[in-house]
Amino acid sequence: MTALAADPATDAGTGLADTGLLSPVRAGTPVEAAVGDHAWLRAMLDAEAALARAQARLGTLPRRAAEVIGEVARAGRLDPRELALAARETANPVVGLVRAFGRAVAEVDPMAAEYVHRGSTSQDIFDTGAMLVAARARRLITADLRRAAAACAELARAHRDTAMAGRTLALHAVPTTFGLKAAGWRGLLLDAEQRLNAVRLPVSLGGAAGTLAGYLEYAAVDGTGEVDPGVYLDRLVDAYAAETGLDRSVLPWHALRTPVADLAAALAFAAGAFGKVAADVQVLVRTEVGEVAEPGGAGRGGSSAMPHKRNPVLATLLRSAALQVPVMAAGLTQCLTTEDERSAGVWHAEWLLLRECLRLVGGAAHTAVELTEGLQVRADRMRENLGLTGSAIASERIAAVLAPRLGKSSAKQLLTEVTAEAARTGRPLAEVLAEVPGIGITPADLADLCDPGAYTGAAAALVDRALRDRPSAPRRTGGPRG
Repeated sequence: MTALAADPATDAGTGLADTGLLSPVRAGTPVEAAVGDHAWLRAMLDAEAALARAQARLGTLPRRAAEVIGEVARAGRLDPRELALAARETANPVVGLVRAFGRAVAEVDPMAAEYVHRGSTSQDIFDTGAMLVAARARRLITADLRRAAAACAELARAHRDTAMAGRTLALHAVPTTFGLKAAGWRGLLLDAEQRLNAVRLPVSLGGAAGTLAGYLEYAAVDGTGEVDPGVYLDRLVDAYAAETGLDRSVLPWHALRTPVADLAAALAFAAGAFGKVAADVQVLVRTEVGEVAEPGGAGRGGSSAMPHKRNPVLATLLRSAALQVPVMAAGLTQCLTTEDERSAGVWHAEWLLLRECLRLVGGAAHTAVELTEGLQVRADRMRENLGLTGSAIASERIAAVLAPRLGKSSAKQLLTEVTAEAARTGRPLAEVLAEVPGIGITPADLADLCDPGAYTGAAAALVDRALRDRPSAPRRTGGPRG
């Protein structure tokens, strides 16, 4: 065995490491270390140690053995590369881990080594470890979701009445406010947090084929004799859940992959929420739009060929994750189709997909905080763009005012004609309308009706309702992330 530092970030220091070169959205973010090979190995060792403690709680494993197993697990003296190579002979890394871990425990206390992995099976340890990794990553992700949502709340509050063009099918539709757009982003991020927190992350206890027979047999041998299966099952699951901080499972889930499928769905939703923010920002930062700008910094957004460019790199990173995660989540959902009591290849197909979903979403969450907290809103440019159509963006309003006088169809037809005339001649819509006989509206009133900033409907009220309905904690500034 090769002694390794316990710091999971050392994944980045080996020549064989996945450095994130092709996945910059998560490179260098906290989640990268939280789901790397060392972190996964740490979680499986934590699962082994927690199992021993749970069995010791019930009196079916010597307390001293559990203590030694825990001490050796915390030391983390296993080489993930050696385990990876050994896994080619067994199709999963736990078999090699148990052997190497047992030898490490035996070096400290040969008696304790007899109790490593007592009654367990590879999938119990790996799946429990996977849930530990997921729980640790989830804490990082949801903390950043809350922080980004709080930043969006500030944007919504500050720009509650900042009018801008609402766009449908890429064109100006009717006016809206930037505050309402930011409130929508916030709602999606809060929905994502809620969905992630609602996912149950349970311990895995099933034994060789989901009957816990090995646990029961060893409990009878190591404890006080024959045990009641139902009573011992409940006590063991409760103790294991308490030792790991994970949820209880009603049934063994070796071949019932609801926890992974549920987690995949929540991660896909979170990625989509980030993708919506990113897509909007990418539209609004366009040179000809220029209504927002990403936070800058030395070298941020630079082009290799065009010195004048400052690319929207944060939105680009978010969108890249939003496009990848749902595809991988679909693969995890497909893994519900397991056969028998243990799968041959289906379970194994989950591992990289799950890790990549966690680290892409974690990287995106980290990036979203930077984007939302530093987003520059250009209200003057929004107002300028509202005037690009010569107030035609308010034509819906004028048609509604004229409908009682001219009839709905006639009013709509008239507005279609006068907006086309205004566009052709470049004249303001109010000026063209003032020349139409018989509409009965003064030029001053027409000017007011054609003011886009005065036609934002219930946007302000919707912002107020969103912020009131789902209040959030004040945004935290400074200090450590996550």
